[in-house]
Amino acid sequence: MARKKHTLRRTFFTFLFMIIVSLLSGCLYPQEKRVENQIPYETQILSVQTAVEAFQKDKGGILPIKTKDNDTSIYMKYVIDFQKLVPAYLPDYPGNAYENGGPFQYVLIDVETEPKVKLLDLRITEEIRELRLRLHTQGYPPFKEQVANNVYTLDYSRLGYEEEPYVVSPYTNHHLPLLITGSGEVQVDYSSDLYLTLQEKNYSYQPGDDIRPILTDNSFFVPAYSLPYTIDEKNEPVFMTK
Repeated sequence: MARKKHTLRRTFFTFLFMIIVSLLSGCLYPQEKRVENQIPYETQILSVQTAVEAFQKDKGGILPIKTKDNDTSIYMKYVIDFQKLVPAYLPDYPGNAYENGGPFQYVLIDVETEPKVKLLDLRITEEIRELRLRLHTQGYPPFKEQVANNVYTLDYSRLGYEEEPYVVSPYTNHHLPLLITGSGEVQVDYSSDLYLTLQEKNYSYQPGDDIRPILTDNSFFVPAYSLPYTIDEKNEPVFMTK
């Protein structure tokens, strides 16, 4: 009988220990690191889109956005202000939103015509922030090669990199290189993504047109930190620089 009680007691405490570990695991795994908050769920984007449209209708055309400088890139300029949407138009912040510890910032594009909700992948921002920090420490950009008018590659070895840094494309998951302008602005080179998209679909763009919308037409994401691109006579993407 004593042995049976001992066995039952040990089983009980083992079961209790497993429950405690399970609960602690949930607490120790931060909200922003959970897998479900790393995914650009269409349902979340659509719910924000609905909320934005309702807000705009109620406010006479005003959009729920934060104020940004006029020279901010068009794809990063219109950041959604969730404080204006929650709880009147949304029950809570999306789980994958930056404001809720997620890796995405919700933005609007086409605000003058038909505002659309898109995502800015902040993991790109983190990589660029690291490069900017090294450039600041260096004191000046170690330009390497000119790839277009006022657009250059960098000598990363002089910045302390053992390998050339890159960002992961939100469109193809390919590795995209980083470039820098003559004024020191770090940019992502989306040439390969644009090339692949141009090959897959027929577009009626002409040289001089900004072709970046082909990336947002069939994706949740905006091309953050991008210079304008157009096409050349071979229908291939090139930088549209002055």
